Amino acid sequence: MSTPGLSNATPLTSTDQLAGLLAAGSKPKGQWRIGTEHEKFGFVVPGNAARHPNLGAPLPYAAPTYKGWRNAQNPQDPGGIEDVLKGFEATSTESAGWKPAYDQGKVIALSGTGTNKGAAISLEPAGQFELSGAPLRTIHETKAELENHFNQLRPVAASLGLGFSPLGFQPLWRRSELPWMPKSRYAIMRAYMPKVGTMGLDMMQRTCTVQTNLDFGSEADMARKMRVSLALQPLNTALFANSPFQEGRLSGWTSRRALSWLSTDDARSGIVPSFFEDNFSFEAYVQWVLDVPMYFIIREGRYINAAGCSFRAWLAGADQAPLRGHRPTVGDFEDHLTTAFPDVRLKTFLEMRAADAGSPAMMVAHSALWTGLLYDEPTLMAAEALVREQPWHIYSQMRNDVPYFGMDSRLGRSGQQSLRPLAQRVVALAREGLKARGLGEERYLEPLEAIAAGAPTQAECWMELFEGEWGGDVRPLFQASAI
Repeated sequence: MSTPGLSNATPLTSTDQLAGLLAAGSKPKGQWRIGTEHEKFGFVVPGNAARHPNLGAPLPYAAPTYKGWRNAQNPQDPGGIEDVLKGFEATSTESAGWKPAYDQGKVIALSGTGTNKGAAISLEPAGQFELSGAPLRTIHETKAELENHFNQLRPVAASLGLGFSPLGFQPLWRRSELPWMPKSRYAIMRAYMPKVGTMGLDMMQRTCTVQTNLDFGSEADMARKMRVSLALQPLNTALFANSPFQEGRLSGWTSRRALSWLSTDDARSGIVPSFFEDNFSFEAYVQWVLDVPMYFIIREGRYINAAGCSFRAWLAGADQAPLRGHRPTVGDFEDHLTTAFPDVRLKTFLEMRAADAGSPAMMVAHSALWTGLLYDEPTLMAAEALVREQPWHIYSQMRNDVPYFGMDSRLGRSGQQSLRPLAQRVVALAREGLKARGLGEERYLEPLEAIAAGAPTQAECWMELFEGEWGGDVRPLFQASAI
């Protein structure tokens, strides 16, 4: 989740301004870039089990404030998330640095400087550690960025007795046992989520994702890419399923993360039918976002709770108590955009949002899949034809099925086929799209080609180990999946 920076205080007077904000993201093809965001859970490594009996324990923000963790008498005990952020900051150099960002005096994010410029590190609600990668030209650069991040993180984590694991859902600990990070927006969301869904707090505290961000050339290009990518998000979920556990047991779901999104907040998430319409536009997205209930506004660095208020009504001048005395600005709308959670989100670029976090190879494959499908014109045309073979409502139904059935989900209510034939066609298109780029990036699709051909997903691999070699104990998963 993004961390808002300095707000644009330009007053808002019409929705034309808002559509213009999105349109400003249009770029010529030569300037299209690839951004990758990925999250992972922190945990206590086995070597510290003698000092902390809870193997794989989640990390609090500040270790000294958490019962059973290190204190002045035990300086070698495991560290917390704050220590990890400070460890990154301590490695900063003039050529590759990290600048801290604060919320109420607590460091809660880092922005890259020098060769790290364009990248950021932030915290999800329970301390899931996120790298928002810089906009990069090739998948090779994406892979190098990922490896560089892990190479920076490993020694910092090791010095604190910690590890990090990219999984879609917290496999062992109950939500009540997880910490909350000191970010003001999360306190507002924490109070609001139970009012609009049954699993919003699960989504906040117990999930990790990988996300690919891609550019568009025009409004028409954006709309084409939106329709194709939104239709294929359920397949995306199935291919990258990596969360079969909950509280130490098999949950019955291949993507427990995806299940949590089915009951988070329908007013701001999911597959939005209007996005499929032939006249979908920047203005149409703005009109949808205006009806997404607000969470907050920021004034002088302070978050004001506006949960449930209407941005549309605020813009029209309606009196809503939390917003009284404040007029909407461009920065307010930019922040509001970050609180809408459709499976494909539109900002000044498109975000592919429906996959579990996974192994480094799978995270690179995620960027390769969407780049191949959307960045080559003949491939995009072929993908458009493919998704139109089914009515749009079929993809919404698939979204409900894939958390449980994964790649064994059926294509359509009366479908006789699993998703694997569709996956084979989609991944083959992505290969052609990458091949057309002429950069040798198609090799990064190999993990997906194997799954499409019948190999187990990440979730299925973990399930087999759990029921076999691990003897029903989920704790080996932390080290087995660690980066």
